[in-house]
Amino acid sequence: MNTRIRLLLADDHAIVRMGLRTVFELEGDLEVIAEAATADEAVAAHASSRPDVTLLDLRMPGGGLEALRRILGNSPRSRVLVVTTSDLEEDIHRALAAGASGYVLKSIAPEELADAIRGVHAGARWVPAEVARKLADRAATPELSPREMEVLHLVVKGLTNPEIADALDISLGTAKAHLRAILAKLQVADRTEAASEALRRGLID
Repeated sequence: MNTRIRLLLADDHAIVRMGLRTVFELEGDLEVIAEAATADEAVAAHASSRPDVTLLDLRMPGGGLEALRRILGNSPRSRVLVVTTSDLEEDIHRALAAGASGYVLKSIAPEELADAIRGVHAGARWVPAEVARKLADRAATPELSPREMEVLHLVVKGLTNPEIADALDISLGTAKAHLRAILAKLQVADRTEAASEALRRGLID
């Protein structure tokens, strides 16, 4: 009976994939059966190889989050473990909300990563303590509305209130009201802090 956990490695850095493959060769129950360097390759490789667990980086051509959504759209019961350098609150939230089975950082120790793979394969939701704290911080923050996100994008680009009003075809008063709501929700004092906070959390790329 084959008890090995079959893995798909989706990361755009060949050296990362090589390192992971080397690590897993030391584990008797983990076997890499496919690799991918882009979102399209990851979706195609998942469809053709049907791995038990997919290790997916968020930062890859085509977007790791997009790959995650497409993989789970095609195969809702698939287990995908995000393995990335990003500890941004919004990245964590979006990945887990999209259906990732777990989220770990690339700084994880090899033996802990192996345990995470086994846990995800067994049906567990794998969220280490430091990731859980980021997720809790994000959950404690009020959600920005779609319009507020549009305004925030323009704030980050450096547009003034009149320019934001013109760009979104709204009144100056409405633009100012949206900005006040954004400052309150992000718990910052001004538009400069709002832009910095948006980038820090990963609300804006």
